[in-house]
Amino acid sequence: MFAAAVLSILVALVLVVFRALKGPTLFDRVLAGNSIGTLAILLLAAVGFLTGRPEWLDIGITYGLLNLISTLAILKFFRHGDLAHDGEEKTP
Repeated sequence: MFAAAVLSILVALVLVVFRALKGPTLFDRVLAGNSIGTLAILLLAAVGFLTGRPEWLDIGITYGLLNLISTLAILKFFRHGDLAHDGEEKTP
């Protein structure tokens, strides 16, 4: 059962990588990158369960937090052009 889940996650991962490479807009690519991270977490959990290594879930949780922070940073960078933007408007 879990082997079928791993196989379906790998198929979904291939499809999402294709979307990341072909995506028509930047935001499609960012969303595909976030989906790659989510599928990687699912793959870590499933393979960790298959091999009897529950500590892989801790790695998955850490990777999930890094995935969230990096996605927010990328979106902020492409919106403002600077990661240090504080939200205040500049006056000339």
